[in-house]
Amino acid sequence: MKTTVVWITLFCTFGQILGEVARYDNYRLYSVSTNSIKDISILNDLEANSDSVIFLSKPSKVSGESQVVVAPHKLADFVDLLQRHGLRFRILEKNLQRQIDLERKIMKRSNHKSDEFDFDKYHTLEELHNWLHSLEKKYPEVVKVVSAGKSFEGRDLLGVELSHGENKPGVFVESGIHAREWITPATTVFLVNELLTSTDPDVRYLAENFTWYVLPSVNPDGYVHTHEKNRLWRKTRKPHGTCVGVDANRNWDFHWNEVGASNQPCSDTYAGPEAFSEPETVAVSNYVKELKDKVHLYLSFHSFSQLIIFPNGYTSQHVVNHKDLQDVGDVAAKALSQRYGTKYTVGPIYETIYPAAGTSIDWTYGAMNVSLSFCYELRPKTLFQGGFQLPANQIRPTALETLDSLVAMVKRSEELNYFETV
Repeated sequence: MKTTVVWITLFCTFGQILGEVARYDNYRLYSVSTNSIKDISILNDLEANSDSVIFLSKPSKVSGESQVVVAPHKLADFVDLLQRHGLRFRILEKNLQRQIDLERKIMKRSNHKSDEFDFDKYHTLEELHNWLHSLEKKYPEVVKVVSAGKSFEGRDLLGVELSHGENKPGVFVESGIHAREWITPATTVFLVNELLTSTDPDVRYLAENFTWYVLPSVNPDGYVHTHEKNRLWRKTRKPHGTCVGVDANRNWDFHWNEVGASNQPCSDTYAGPEAFSEPETVAVSNYVKELKDKVHLYLSFHSFSQLIIFPNGYTSQHVVNHKDLQDVGDVAAKALSQRYGTKYTVGPIYETIYPAAGTSIDWTYGAMNVSLSFCYELRPKTLFQGGFQLPANQIRPTALETLDSLVAMVKRSEELNYFETV
């Protein structure tokens, strides 16, 4: 969910259309400190007017740091801008392609042939889908493979429904809406496997007393694109004029495009020409509508920042059950911290990360009355710890601590009577 900007240079724009692989040779990664509204305004102007930068993260408060990728031909201009306005900065990486190449090398090294699905590595979409299909064969009484619909490029938004009986409260898990956030599908499939195989009594309770509706990759075109063409791609892949894609987590039809989104089609936060302009958001929303009154808890997995956030994103006004959501989130974050000491911050989207309208959880809460709607911003905390390229050896700890938090979240929600079925 980390916000980004218009970043595609002329080369990259046409490269994406023609199918070339985007490279980041000698692109530098900077950390820029801000301490005033003026500092933020300078970076916002850069965001709006430069086609040669990528903001991988921006601060949620005035005092903070932004991580910015800068194209080689703009390095001097970028540094000059910061120096003229007195903005402090430091170089984190002099060649971003080096990080991407290292990640690819590690992935290739782990691609040994085996019949067993490896939960400690990142997988392609095809591998994820094959594994989901295998579950239906292995657990026919519990697992049903579903497709919420088709992506723009014709791929299934494939998922599974896990159920040990009828008339159980539903938990909906949506993951991978931002393509480059690989830790989210990886964590999601790990959780599915735990729900099917764990002997832990708390996990068995989750598995057997709730119906789970799980979509590990709701932006399949974008996810494939990050594996094959551009590791840092965020959006969907439907063309809009000369630009490609929409930020699918700004495209939902609830206070759409009111704040925290862009009208510029090349921006990474482009909200689309209208709400639900993308087949992916239409498909997921229709699936949720089909399950109306069955879904009691909606979870959206993103990275990175280590947050548990909830509505509202479009306004600073608190929702009616704000205290309950804060309570449930705090309990979940405390449980998450027990295993490895990982600290998460809890609060409403608008105040905790940044204003953002048209998000999936604002829609599920505001339009579908799912009173428990949460978004997890998973590991890491900062770009220095891996950012969107979180090492694969952190998949398991991320997933395990997330599962711990879900156990606590569900238990506390039950205590507050949120899972009473009609």
